[in-house]
Amino acid sequence: MAIIGKLIKKTTEISYLRNAKKGIEYGHQLESLRSLLDTAKNTNFGLYYSFHDFVQKPDMVSHFQKNVPIWSYEDFYEKWLKETIEGAKDHTWKGKIKFFALSSGTTGSPSKRIPVTLEMIRSFQRTSMRQLSTLHELHLSENFYSASVLTVGGSTKLTKKGKHIEGDLSGILKKHTSLIVTPFTKPGNRITAIKDWNEKLKLIVEKAPKWNIAIIAGIPSWCILLMERIVKHYNLNNIHEMWPNLEVYVHGGVFMEPYIERLNKISGKKINLLDTYLASEGYFAYQTSLHANGMKLLLNNGIFFEFVPFNSNYFDENGELINQHDAFTISQVKEGVDYAILISTNAGLWRYLIGDLVRFTNVETYEIKITGRIKQFLSLCGEHLSLDNINQALLAVSKEMKLGISEYTIYADNENSQHKWYIGSQNACDEKLFAKLMDEKLSALNDDYAYVRKYNLEAPNFNFLPAQKFYDFLESLGKIGAQNKMPRVLNKVQSEKWLRFLNEASST
Repeated sequence: MAIIGKLIKKTTEISYLRNAKKGIEYGHQLESLRSLLDTAKNTNFGLYYSFHDFVQKPDMVSHFQKNVPIWSYEDFYEKWLKETIEGAKDHTWKGKIKFFALSSGTTGSPSKRIPVTLEMIRSFQRTSMRQLSTLHELHLSENFYSASVLTVGGSTKLTKKGKHIEGDLSGILKKHTSLIVTPFTKPGNRITAIKDWNEKLKLIVEKAPKWNIAIIAGIPSWCILLMERIVKHYNLNNIHEMWPNLEVYVHGGVFMEPYIERLNKISGKKINLLDTYLASEGYFAYQTSLHANGMKLLLNNGIFFEFVPFNSNYFDENGELINQHDAFTISQVKEGVDYAILISTNAGLWRYLIGDLVRFTNVETYEIKITGRIKQFLSLCGEHLSLDNINQALLAVSKEMKLGISEYTIYADNENSQHKWYIGSQNACDEKLFAKLMDEKLSALNDDYAYVRKYNLEAPNFNFLPAQKFYDFLESLGKIGAQNKMPRVLNKVQSEKWLRFLNEASST
């Protein structure tokens, strides 16, 4: 294994140097769009929107934006994707699409079926190798490179349904993964195929002493919960007593900062944190350096990106798009602005509104950070409180009061004209002081919030619960583990389910 470690380390170094030389320009995006249009010009979608007429024109982008509308999943599904799923050939992408990834969807809603093509799979594979090259900067030991990667994801078991195969994206990617890397990945085929999260967690804890883990990857809530279970089960002081070579945690899906305190409590030494932006729809960005403030957008990876400013000129009070065509390219974006992100991909998604909000931290290197979701913001009476405002306020107050807060959720209580908060914390605190500091911090971060608090928005209401309650709620919906996340802002249907769950739990 030592020889293999040396080889992997050297390969990583070469890849790092090669990638460092590559310029990142708008030209890559133009090439990506031209390639997508050219590949799909004879599909039903391409013929309907006249890709032939503008694929080679100098003003290709403007023609594309004028001709093709922006799609939500629901609209794209009804108009185009449904037939693709049913087996239509050359419909939204050339040939027949065999695989569909089931996204977790909004809590309590059905899963979406996202098309996955061989071209998309190759894009994932290329990006994974590029991301691996960033490890060279960390100057890790050869022992690290000889150890394994533990991926805490969904079930890799796929299901044949009608004319297609569906399941978690990790299962589709695993089906196309070379056997060469299998010895370096854990927890192994038998465990990864298990759909029951509690059973999977139990088996991983049992197998943990037999593994030499260097990298762990997955959503923070579940990865850290797993490591906490291992430490507790084996009566360890920290996770490094079992896995001394664990030096990298590749995370994504949620804001990481609230989980760092929990991670530090179970760590015997520093674990390097690398952020990644990976979804069922594609691999969009990753952190290329520990010193970077954001993740570098992948501009030559089979995806054409567009950005819609998240303001009243483009979205209404409910987060619904007003203009069905206008968007900016990466050559037009500005730093510090929240944008809804659109993607056109080599899996046959076109100008698809994925629901995430991003902000450019550096327009020269196209580095971004995720700031929230289009549908996850609060505006009872014009406060326009974003998920980023909420996260920043919570982080600042929890640090000031020395609280460990990793889970929370909020909903708008129309009847009482206030925001109802539910905070997951293991520490006792002065709840009145917490409420006062949060209100002050939110007012300082958001002028609209400060204004409406003076006149027609009541003081926020805070409720403290054990963090386990949030995981129990997800389990009650059949959405525990893997890629499932607790929504930070609940809509009306979600809040009703949440309150019903809390009432039932308190009565038992």
